[in-house]
Amino acid sequence: MAGHSKWAQIKRKKGVTDAKRGQLFTKLGREISVAARAGGPKLEENSALRLAVERARGSNMPNVNIQRAIDRATGGADGAQLEEIRYEAYGPGGAALLIDSLTDNRNRTVSEVRATLTRAGTSMAEAGAVAWLFEQKGVIAVDVEQSGDADDIMLAAIDGGAEDVEIDEGLVEVITAPSDLESARNAVEEAGAPIASAEVVMRATNMVPVDTDQAARLLRLIDSLEDLDDVQRVFTNADFPDAALVEA
Repeated sequence: MAGHSKWAQIKRKKGVTDAKRGQLFTKLGREISVAARAGGPKLEENSALRLAVERARGSNMPNVNIQRAIDRATGGADGAQLEEIRYEAYGPGGAALLIDSLTDNRNRTVSEVRATLTRAGTSMAEAGAVAWLFEQKGVIAVDVEQSGDADDIMLAAIDGGAEDVEIDEGLVEVITAPSDLESARNAVEEAGAPIASAEVVMRATNMVPVDTDQAARLLRLIDSLEDLDDVQRVFTNADFPDAALVEA
């Protein structure tokens, strides 16, 4: 299985506990507010907002919370002060990390990120040191066990503008240019396949294998980073061993 697919499998398997759901909704609300402020509150006119809302719905965020996040942005509240900052770092085994944040206090955020990395025995990297190992892509995940024939999904995705389709161990990942994510998603849905997730991500172009111990430490580090209020998402180029799927 491709390294990125393993990472996707781990993320979905870990899921979101009830204790963290409130924190997740807060982060998703921030993402929606920033998108609404940047491109307006109308979904049909703002692709970034559409994607943010779909991501929120995929995480079972209530519609009232979604609308409240949009209203806050258009009312001149939260979205105005939030700044998008990406940090780069090294993880166990030399794996690269991209850490995306939304913050109203960059000094607080960088301090918390640096402290979390230090406790894990790793460090931040200079700007550009690891970012070149990733590219922005749309990724649509479909659970084959719930959606039928993988070949039908692949053909529909390609017709919808997909660049590549990876099929392995019950998971189909459709890779697109960011601008083609929606058309490919619509094509897959029209083929009758339920979408597990569809989002624009930073996808690794060069994977780094990590052993079981390094994988466990890396997953703990990513959990700690994502527990920070200002951190939205963390991407890695680690190629996890199969055992990490079992232990996740």
